[in-house]
Amino acid sequence: MSVRNQQDICEVKSVDKAKVKTVLKNMLTDDEARNLSDTFSILADPTRSKIIYALLIAELCVCDLAGILDMSVSAVSHQLRLLRNMRLVKFRKEAKMVYYSLDDKHISTLFNEGLKHIRE
Repeated sequence: MSVRNQQDICEVKSVDKAKVKTVLKNMLTDDEARNLSDTFSILADPTRSKIIYALLIAELCVCDLAGILDMSVSAVSHQLRLLRNMRLVKFRKEAKMVYYSLDDKHISTLFNEGLKHIRE
């Protein structure tokens, strides 16, 4: 085992039963863990991250997003469908136009916190 690997593990095997009990009592359910992982996974794609960022700034139609991202309308629609299925974006129809926005404030908070983290 390398010196580096030895530094990041305990040298004494000891379990803090009170802490373990507290964490277990409040632990995510399997469904919550899966849904949270799915949410972060969907944001792992650079194109979808750019779509979310654009929608932080303004409500946009598919054609607007296609122009911003220099992509086809079909490709952007596919990405929006994935984001919509994960409840990250929503749409509203106005006459023949469909406008996309973030599903709720939690999405902007989640995204902005991640952005702050990578910019520090």
